[in-house]
Amino acid sequence: MERLTLFVDILLPVPIPGTFTYRVPFEMNEAVLEGKRVVVQFGKKKLYSGLIKRIHQEIPNYPNVKYILDVLDAEPIVTNTQFRFWDWMAAYYMATPGEVMNAALPTALKLASETKVVLNPSWDKNYETLNDKEFLIVQALEMQNVLTLTEVSSIVDQLKVLPLVKNLIEKGAVLPEEEMKVRFKPKMESYVRLSADFANEEALQSLTQIIEKKAPKQLALLLAYLQRSNWFSGETQEVNKAVLLKKAEISAAILSSMQKKGYFEIYEKSTSRLLDVDSEKKVSSITLNEEQGNAVRDIEQIFEEKKVVLLHGITGSGKTEVYIKLIEKVIAQGKQVLFLLPEIALTAQIINRLRKYFGKDVGVYHSRYNQNERVEVWNKVLGATNEQSSYKIIIGARSAVFLPFQNLGLVIVDEEHDTSYKQYDPAPRYQARDAAIYLAMLHQAPTLLGSATPSIESYYKARKKKFGFVELTKRYSGISLPEVLVVDIAKARKQKEMKSHFSQFLLTAMEESLEKGEQIILFQNRRGFSLRLVCDKCQWTPECRNCDVTLTYHKQLGRVKCHYCGYSTEVPNQCPECGSKEVRMQGFGTEKIEDELPIFFPDKQIKRMDLDTTRSKNAFMQIINDFQDRRIDILVGTQMVTKGLDFDNVGLVGVLNADNMLMFPDFRSFEYSFQQLTQVSGRAGRKHKRGKVVIQTSQPYHDVIRNVIDNDYFKMYESQMIERINFKYPPIYRLIKITLKHRDYHILNDGAKQYADMLRPKLGNRVLGPEYPHISRIKNMYIKNIMIKFEATASAKFVKDILYEAKLNLQQEDLYKSLRVQMDVDPV
Repeated sequence: MERLTLFVDILLPVPIPGTFTYRVPFEMNEAVLEGKRVVVQFGKKKLYSGLIKRIHQEIPNYPNVKYILDVLDAEPIVTNTQFRFWDWMAAYYMATPGEVMNAALPTALKLASETKVVLNPSWDKNYETLNDKEFLIVQALEMQNVLTLTEVSSIVDQLKVLPLVKNLIEKGAVLPEEEMKVRFKPKMESYVRLSADFANEEALQSLTQIIEKKAPKQLALLLAYLQRSNWFSGETQEVNKAVLLKKAEISAAILSSMQKKGYFEIYEKSTSRLLDVDSEKKVSSITLNEEQGNAVRDIEQIFEEKKVVLLHGITGSGKTEVYIKLIEKVIAQGKQVLFLLPEIALTAQIINRLRKYFGKDVGVYHSRYNQNERVEVWNKVLGATNEQSSYKIIIGARSAVFLPFQNLGLVIVDEEHDTSYKQYDPAPRYQARDAAIYLAMLHQAPTLLGSATPSIESYYKARKKKFGFVELTKRYSGISLPEVLVVDIAKARKQKEMKSHFSQFLLTAMEESLEKGEQIILFQNRRGFSLRLVCDKCQWTPECRNCDVTLTYHKQLGRVKCHYCGYSTEVPNQCPECGSKEVRMQGFGTEKIEDELPIFFPDKQIKRMDLDTTRSKNAFMQIINDFQDRRIDILVGTQMVTKGLDFDNVGLVGVLNADNMLMFPDFRSFEYSFQQLTQVSGRAGRKHKRGKVVIQTSQPYHDVIRNVIDNDYFKMYESQMIERINFKYPPIYRLIKITLKHRDYHILNDGAKQYADMLRPKLGNRVLGPEYPHISRIKNMYIKNIMIKFEATASAKFVKDILYEAKLNLQQEDLYKSLRVQMDVDPV
């Protein structure tokens, strides 16, 4: 039988356009399938795992076509729909397919010769399961700690080492080094079992007689074990060590003694934090009010005509209950649901609420999960046709759009206005809300966008009938919106009514709220203790050595720190410029608020929620749970506290300084200010009582502040649309931001000017810049921006082609080959 000569186009996770063609060895012909990973050599020495994108018999027009070295998967791990989605994302957001693949696949599915491996600290050191070459790798790691795959190749003296490493990862012996950088550690729990010597009834009876007279506590522990394990039923269950000791009321020392005598064995077991949870309630137990019921019907009817609906519901209007009713109908049809949230902080509450009704059908996917967990979720979504191991509902942050959905029936984008849906770095710089709409379209599924403060772009499309539109205008429980009060801090300072950063009015409101047993949220959109240190005499302030920014003081660290590159240094005892010891702090962040509050409320529990306090995987959940359980009286936070969190007992929300939002130099600053102030205000008075909001500002009559007081989204929208039309901003015009970076100031200047000059003959006055941004140097890279502003009705592809061509022409010149040119489509 004649064997076919096959070639495959391989997608590699490298920032180079296109795919790469390799030949398939005859013995692998039947193993190759589109969507499977294969091992290939790229360049002279590098090995990568790439994805088969196309199988064909077209002979490449260049000699020495390399062979694929191995096929890693029994079944495809990426679907054809995903490839189509990736192609669209690469084209729309001006990235390479390899960059999209790199963003989409969990790290554990991407092995390359530069990958480093380390020993798994949780491995049970079961050497008997290893073959000779695997043993050599483990032995080397025990001596050297870290190995690159190139070093592994030298140790075992073979080129194809990815299968070896893959096997070691599956056996739990090693981990990719990236795994060790994740703060989360697998949750290990100890379990107890009877030693094999006492597995039969006769031996067990003999043991009982031995310990009955001499060790009554050991006997009590043995009997407790037999009861917990259902030993006499013949279907023994695993017994958790902690649960056993608690139920038996016996100390760990007794168990340890029995273990040493060979009566019990104790073994470790990795326990997922995403345990399968059975549902507690039926969706039918949710009673919708009239407005919610109408919203569900309206959304379903509009979905028959339009595939995208914007649900504009005020804070506390019960959007989540509407989502749950719609989800129930979709999964009843055997389809999957993607539920996107902007922040990991929000997933904690939503997971609990959805699991009450959908139990183990709910899966979670976001960046705080370690790589093994992400691969597990990936496989469960991929196996959607396998009822025993599939997830029907996925809750996730923006990266969840990349999961391999098989039968997507509904996409929900909650808090659709949130800027956290935008990926800034690295490429692709995608907007997850817009990407989710396209993903849903590929699956012929509808998309529901929900928000109390929709983005102007989405609201504009709804007004233009491109999106369907449904409103919820009343709070779910009939409670009024919170009372919004404004304090003029400029006036308060003149009248000496400010105590540190708190007006007397706010402090009085806090005292009243705490006396009622209510909780308080304080919002300050700056982290750190002080924004900067300033010398009173010469105005010197410490700056980052890598970036053009001042350093922020962090009291907990006892250092000043850069929030862009992480550089930090000790706080100077005196000004290094003039020698003065009068170096004082200016500005304030969440850390300073947390530090000062005990002065006013010494007996209250105060916690802070910002990037510094939520770096570990479960920190969000811990703070939210503590606040929900009323173990925290006052929660201080950045914009994390403005998200759609739902707490029962918040009586007061305080905004410590609204000015830094209003004065931010961005055409969207008023929109963002309204959104953040309205969202954080909505945290007050959520259940059975009306809440209160106190906003401190030196501009009490600012239009945005007035709109927030009146809860008038439409007025804000109308005023902003006038500005956008007059000054040619989205949604009337579209934007593409081009960022150029280089370590050499002069090369950057010349290159940016030349690039802009290449664009102007075709794009004219649609090219703005180049100009230095507000922060013109980050991580020792000088930065210039060029903004392309063009009509929304114009061809985006035509504009992008011009940008691509100019970039290629620029970087063909030797002087500008090292100039970084980054494209950001629809920047926020």
